[in-house]
Amino acid sequence: MSVEFAIDFGRRAMELILILSLPMLLVGLIIGLLVSIFQATTQIQEMTLQFIPKIVFIALVLVLAGPWLLDNIMDYSVNILENFPDWIRTTEGLATPGLEPADM
Repeated sequence: MSVEFAIDFGRRAMELILILSLPMLLVGLIIGLLVSIFQATTQIQEMTLQFIPKIVFIALVLVLAGPWLLDNIMDYSVNILENFPDWIRTTEGLATPGLEPADM
């Protein structure tokens, strides 16, 4: 396993994490901002007023985006599981042009 491979593998994992978490983080940010504006205008300083709407809307986004999230995670996992034997063979130096694992 080369350094470039490890860096690329980690970069792709981090990109997937950011893409999958972005919808929930954006909804939490927007709802938190709206609740903060509401609290500032009405001068209601109740701590639960911050958390309950965020939890409800993030759960709603999770339910709506769940199939898309699961599809992305499944594609990434299948890619890893399908390519893992090739990565191991290449790492150990067993990958020889024209030589299949069954021939070894």
